[in-house]
Amino acid sequence: MESRALQAFEHAIQDAVDLMNHFDALNKTPPTQEIEVLKRASLVMALAALETYFEDLILEAVEAICTSEEKDKRLSRFFRESLELELKTFHTPSTDRVRPMFKKYLGFDVTDGWSWNHYDPKKARTELNRLAKKRGDIAHRSLRPLPGQPTQHAVTREDLRKHIHFVKELAKATDAYVEINSNNRLQGDAAPPRA
Repeated sequence: MESRALQAFEHAIQDAVDLMNHFDALNKTPPTQEIEVLKRASLVMALAALETYFEDLILEAVEAICTSEEKDKRLSRFFRESLELELKTFHTPSTDRVRPMFKKYLGFDVTDGWSWNHYDPKKARTELNRLAKKRGDIAHRSLRPLPGQPTQHAVTREDLRKHIHFVKELAKATDAYVEINSNNRLQGDAAPPRA
């Protein structure tokens, strides 16, 4: 069963898709510089949706742990409050930020479950880090081409399609892995990492 976090993500990622579709509707040959902002904004929105998904998912999983362990309400409250405090500084959904948070609060490396079609966990980690850096560069450095200076676009149309697909698949793989491992943790077992 998919998490509430994944359901919210599937709604939020639509902003990135809509921006990409607006780019397509406005695109001419050759494309004007003014519409390139739609591709950059789309990537930023895709990573924002992923960041929110990770936050919502870990909150949902911790809530499930705390409600199943209601023996000590003070410990549950401390656990929840510690996570909420940590999420205030999360900001970038890179592997370096996601992995330790899930290990700390859920007891397993969520990135071990990042496996689907042409991705294994190592390749998925590398790609997420690359996208998180690109998003940071766009959000904080703009990467807007200067007038009269031909430069490569920060995000090509084809790359954007691939990035959005990657982010969607990463969320689905994460959801499935967290569900399996969280259920097993609540029952006392840990699922083996996927190969």
